[in-house]
Amino acid sequence: MAKYEFVTIWRFKSPLAPVWEMIYHSDRWPSWWKGVERVERVREGDENSIGSIHRYTWKSKLPYRLTFDMELTRVVPLSIIEGKALGELSGKGLWQLSSEGELTIARYDWQVETTKSWMNLLTPIARPIFKWNHDVVMQWGAEGLARELGVELIES
Repeated sequence: MAKYEFVTIWRFKSPLAPVWEMIYHSDRWPSWWKGVERVERVREGDENSIGSIHRYTWKSKLPYRLTFDMELTRVVPLSIIEGKALGELSGKGLWQLSSEGELTIARYDWQVETTKSWMNLLTPIARPIFKWNHDVVMQWGAEGLARELGVELIES
């Protein structure tokens, strides 16, 4: 399996709470995040959704789709959302939200391994293309969230 580590930082001219709500409720992502085709609840979790599993199907600039499950493993309200990925990608995702003055910063750390054999075979030459593709999809998310909230995206 090929390992990848990505860090994405979004900055919005927005209070933290609405940004948190949009990210925390991933079942709503397809309505505002281009590239997220479908989010299905596979398993319910506790009152904070810990232990819940959602199945995500992503479509990107490249001509393929990825589907994987995310199990929510940790939530610190208005601050941290962490999950474990299983399926066509395997690893860990961590959202960290914070405020600086009138800005909300959303940082996403994505540490994954590809499990599809064709992706693993192409890794030596395609790694930069996979990174570019990840960055495009994350940019779509930043732009979609800003548009949905009617706030300014400072940079991403």
